[in-house]
Amino acid sequence: MKRASLKFKRVKKSGFFLFIFLLAFSISKAQNDDQINWKTWSELELALEKEPKPVFLFFHAAWCAYCKKIKREIFTNKKVIKKINSDYHAVEMDVETTDTINFDNIEFINKQALIKRNGVHELPLLLATRDSVPFSLPATIILNKQFVVKTRIFEYYTSKELLNIL
Repeated sequence: MKRASLKFKRVKKSGFFLFIFLLAFSISKAQNDDQINWKTWSELELALEKEPKPVFLFFHAAWCAYCKKIKREIFTNKKVIKKINSDYHAVEMDVETTDTINFDNIEFINKQALIKRNGVHELPLLLATRDSVPFSLPATIILNKQFVVKTRIFEYYTSKELLNIL
C-alpha cells in the first residue's frame, strides 16, 4: 500500500512539473507573439548564417519623439509584429550607444561620442546616411537576403504604410 502511495506521489509530482513547464512555455510563446523579436548584431550574424532572411533595422535615440511614437504605436500592432517576426530578422539600435559592435569581422564604434554631444555610432552612419542631408531620425532600413539596402525610410509611418512597404 505504501509503495502504491509513493508511486502516486511521484506521478503527481511529475505531472505538476510538466504542467508548470508547459505553462511557462506557452506564456513565453505568447509573449513572443506580442512583441517584435529584436536581435543584437551578434545574434543577427548567427541568425543569418542559420536562416538567411531580409533584415529590418530600426535606428532610434532617447530624444527622438517620432522614434518613441513608432515604438509605441507601430511596433505594438499585431499585424506588424507578425509580419516582421515571420519574414525578417529585426535589429533595433540606439544610435548614441557607445558599445563596440563586431559584425562580419569588422569592429564598429561610436567615434563621435568622444568629440561631440549626441554622437552617432558608425553602424547607423554607414547604413542611414544620405548624400547632402544631415543624419536624422527615425531611420528604418530594410535589407534584402544578400544584405543589400532595399528600402530606407527617414520619417514617421503608420502601421498600414509599413505593412505595404514590407
